[in-house]
Order: sequence, then C-alpha cells, then structure tokens
Amino acid sequence: MTQIPDFTTPDFFGLEDKWLETAPGEITHYHDLGEGTPILFLHGSGTGVTAAANWWLTLPDMAEVGRCIAIDSIGYGQSVVAEGTEYGIRAWVEHAIRVLDALGIEKTWIVGNSLGGWVGLQLAIDHPERLHGVVSMGTGGAQLTGALKSHSNPVLTPEGIRETLEKFVVDKSLITDELVRLRFESAQNDTASDRLKQVVAARDRDRNEFPLDFDALAKLEMPVLLIHGMQDVVITPSRTWDLLQTIPHADAHIFNQCGHWSQVEKAEEFNKVVGLYLKERGA
Repeated sequence: MTQIPDFTTPDFFGLEDKWLETAPGEITHYHDLGEGTPILFLHGSGTGVTAAANWWLTLPDMAEVGRCIAIDSIGYGQSVVAEGTEYGIRAWVEHAIRVLDALGIEKTWIVGNSLGGWVGLQLAIDHPERLHGVVSMGTGGAQLTGALKSHSNPVLTPEGIRETLEKFVVDKSLITDELVRLRFESAQNDTASDRLKQVVAARDRDRNEFPLDFDALAKLEMPVLLIHGMQDVVITPSRTWDLLQTIPHADAHIFNQCGHWSQVEKAEEFNKVVGLYLKERGA
C-alpha cells in the first residue's frame, strides 16, 4: 500500500483525518462525520483548497442529517495520486466513483462547490444510478470572464491566496490572516507549484472541451438544488439561472450580500437550507 502522508488537518478546522486507498498508488484524504444517508462533499478549486478549508463550517451541522464524506479530490489537498495521473472533469468524476466504491456506498447525495458542483452535475449525467440528487453552489464550468480570468491564474503565495479568497466573499473580514496562512500551508509540498498549474490547466481546458451538456441535463430525473451568492463575481448568478431553466427538477436559492463562498459567508443559513432540502427528500 502507498504510504500515508505525515499530515494532520490543523485544529482550526476541527476535523479528523481519514485515509482510503482508492486505486493502486492512490490514497484519498477525507473527513467522515455522522451516520445515515451518505452525502459526498466536493470542494472547489481555489489556491490551497482542501475539503477541510471548504467545508469546516458545514460538516458538523450536516452530520445531523446524514453521513458526511468530504474528500480532497485528486490533484488537491493531501490526497496522494499515482504516477501518471491526469486531471480533468472526467478524472474527478471517476475519482469520486472510486471513493464511493472503496467505502461500499451504492448511492449518495452530492454537495459541490464551484468546480465540485460542476463535477457533481457531470457525475449525475454519467452515473445517475449512483446519486440521490445534487446540491451545487456557484456551479463551475462557466466561460472565462471578469474575475474568473484571474481565478484562472492563481499565485501560490500568501498574497496570491488572500487575493483569491477575497474575491470569494462580500465580507472581506472573513479572510483572516490565520485562514490565509492555513490555506498556504496546505498547498505546500514538493510538487505544489507544478501540480497547481496542471489542475488549473485541466479545469480550464475542460471549460471548452468538456462543458456540461445541457441536453443531457435536461433529461435528469433527480432533484437538484442550485445555490448562488447574488454578488458572486467569480461565477455570476446567470449561471444558476441558465441551469435552472434547463434541469427539470431543479430549485434555486439565492443569498443576497454573498459572494462565491456561500457555505462560509452564509454558513448558518446555508446549513439550514441544505439540511431541510435533504431531509424533505429522505436524508
């Protein structure tokens, strides 16, 4: 078995580390809280992103609803990838499937943020039999415009991480020195800079080569909840409007005075909205 990294998630996030062999040479780092209906959490793609740094304010509350599994997708965080691993939407979808298979989970909810929402909806298209439904926030995959262009050229420095995170929120006071430091530290390993370039290049390649198929989305039978911040400058709310008009069983919730990071900026309300949505649908 591939060696598990010598890593502990910082106490700031309050989450226990778990490790799972999901393929030869691949060890997935994840957090696992609660019991009951599985809910797989997929993070976004900001610099220094991890499952913990996306979901630390979400998982404790949502663990009252079901079994919350938040993973570091391959190419991000502390998950170990096999030599020759390639990145992209297809790769992230199949990694999520490998996690479910390794955990013995036949069917799950997906809660995805930005890139994670894009992956979640692609997973719904490719593997609908594995999902109860999808909650997608600020769904990724939109064409590069405005702030999204700078999001596509991240800088692996504390200053670069602060600049990225401040684009995610209306209330800049949420981006504390400690949070910036932890995000920077989480990104540090021998291949961090090169790996960051690879995953960003793969993500942006697939905006054009493998965007969400709206004809396929129009055939989805599962429930979908779309969440967006009204002041999101990374992916504008028009993205949710386009998806809402396409997916037959989609609903939407818009948070005002909120940017791209609704699970942090509106944490308490976000947890109530998502928790109620899942409970009403059997979680």
